[in-house]
Amino acid sequence: MTDSTLEKVSQVEMMRQFKERYAKCIEENKQLANKIRENEATALKLQGALEALEYYNPPIVDEEPPVEDETETEGT
Repeated sequence: MTDSTLEKVSQVEMMRQFKERYAKCIEENKQLANKIRENEATALKLQGALEALEYYNPPIVDEEPPVEDETETEGT
């Protein structure tokens, strides 16, 4: 036979533990929700700053002049 240990906890104690874990989960969710709101606000500010910088400093586009095909210029 296998020796299995079974921990016996009263229902009252189990209820207390579950309530404690539940309260911790709720509190952690509130903290994470606040952190998400802070991150969203920061992201929006950064996005606005990036858009302003791109507006005042447009990216430099290296445009090469179109290359003429030699066969087209031979006939003229």
